[in-house]
Amino acid sequence: QVRLVQSGGGLVQAGGSLRLSCVVSGRTLSSYAMDWFRQAPGEERELVAASGWSGEPTNYADSVKGRFTTSRGNAKNTAYLQMNSLKPTDTAAYYCAARIDKDNYYPTGVYDYWGQGTQVTVSS
Repeated sequence: QVRLVQSGGGLVQAGGSLRLSCVVSGRTLSSYAMDWFRQAPGEERELVAASGWSGEPTNYADSVKGRFTTSRGNAKNTAYLQMNSLKPTDTAAYYCAARIDKDNYYPTGVYDYWGQGTQVTVSS
């Protein structure tokens, strides 16, 4: 059984940084493209970063470009979302999501597994 377990959220002041982790168990991380979403209360889920594949760059939402960076530690079967220069508007629950289809991401892609979500709260 494949599971995605997230960690790393919390409360941080504006301008601070957090790194979210998403550990894949049951299958190797290299089998999937890993994307990151967030959802604020009363808002729709938003795609934050869609991982590239085979040398393609990661696609970031305009709201996080230049501040957020994805990475992968295949040896640890873990995907990361590094978030710098955080703003109060980044406050949301963050989710990692894995897709076997490496060519299509939200809204056309199909996601096979989701993390449980982790809360990020940025105070002003």
